[in-house]
Amino acid sequence: MNIKNLVLTALSVVAFNGAFAQANILNAKSPDEIGVKTEAQQAFDNDKPLEYGYVDDRDRLYSKMTWEKIVLDERVNFPLYYPVDTNNIGKDRRSLYDVLMKNIKNGKIENIYDDSYFSTKRTLKDIKDAISKTDTLDIGYEQFNAEGFVDPEYISKREITSYDISAYLIKGLWYFDKRHGELKYRLLGIAPAAPDVNFIDSDDEANKAPIPLFWIFFPDVREILHESKAFNNKNSAIPLSFDHLLNSRRFNGYVYREENVQGDRSVKDYIADNALMQLLESDRVKEKIRNFEQDMWSY
Repeated sequence: MNIKNLVLTALSVVAFNGAFAQANILNAKSPDEIGVKTEAQQAFDNDKPLEYGYVDDRDRLYSKMTWEKIVLDERVNFPLYYPVDTNNIGKDRRSLYDVLMKNIKNGKIENIYDDSYFSTKRTLKDIKDAISKTDTLDIGYEQFNAEGFVDPEYISKREITSYDISAYLIKGLWYFDKRHGELKYRLLGIAPAAPDVNFIDSDDEANKAPIPLFWIFFPDVREILHESKAFNNKNSAIPLSFDHLLNSRRFNGYVYREENVQGDRSVKDYIADNALMQLLESDRVKEKIRNFEQDMWSY
């Protein structure tokens, strides 16, 4: 495991150095030259994400599917949330939600799904009601009743932005690879979660629980997330791609569901209205998975 982390870190240092708009900052003679890369730099940046190795089903001695929630107000998860205001920041620095939405709108991300089982595909038009709303002000209704039309200034439009995303839901498979004798994790799906857009500006906290806007099959978007960088607070010269950040589990999340005989029921379905016990149950699930690897060896 240490060797794998070392390899991933080394690749990050080589591939991501100077990836932000600060490229060429030490050689620029004017502000316009900041971020302008040489042909050699552009060719070097045209790399691919580290490919997953092939794993035969017969080599999977043990596996457990889990669903986790990454809460974005935890400091360790800030690279997934920020920046939320892009007016005064470089064009290469965008939040994960902005990256996903940009590529959904331009068609690079073609497959989005209704749930974490990836059974029903959706389109940008399908998720429009989940990420935006249009409402008419009271004065607009008065104008319509009197004149038969409504001026655009009396129509209120609200759209989910990066600022509104409060969590990410992820689905992944823990498995023991008997060929390598190691417990591994494969991220399979990710979903941005925000309060219902119809109640997002209300004062009722009961209506502000985050719900998934859509699901994306993670292996399908790895190249896009590899090209997009998250801010590295320890060293801004070496940013991390979102693909590397998520695959290396550089975040904190808690298990809210695991595959089980009761139809993959959620933790809250059998531990209700007790946040502390739900967190302890999440730790129990994690410990159960880790213990399988430990039990494979004797000392």
